Amino acid sequence: MQQGSAATLTSLDRTFAALAHPARRAILTRLVEGHASAGELGAPLAMSQPAVSRHLKVLEEAGLITRGRNAQWRPCELRTESLQEVDRWVGSFRRMWEDRLDRFDAYVRHLHPPGTPGGDPTTGPSDDHDDKEVGRD
Repeated sequence: MQQGSAATLTSLDRTFAALAHPARRAILTRLVEGHASAGELGAPLAMSQPAVSRHLKVLEEAGLITRGRNAQWRPCELRTESLQEVDRWVGSFRRMWEDRLDRFDAYVRHLHPPGTPGGDPTTGPSDDHDDKEVGRD
């Protein structure tokens, strides 16, 4: 796995720091549905407008949202670039674990090929016995 540049790590650090707070994750979850004002985003969070504004500033600095201006209305909108960067970073770990699990699966299949005792675990136990009820003639 390659290490990113210092700028990439700084960007990831900002993104993860922004995602660390549940209120900011709730704001992002709401913005998946579409743009919203700060008031709309803060209403379900039961916090003051200044607190909501501080959370929005953190999200904006991390590149997770943009805030526009339309007269008196400042709509917030989700930006996906930073989340895509996180997905790529996490994806490298996902690929590593998938490769390791694939190698482990191949090793287990080599030790216990299908058709041998202890072989293919997906087939389950054999049903070679009769299903006669006990005690009935």
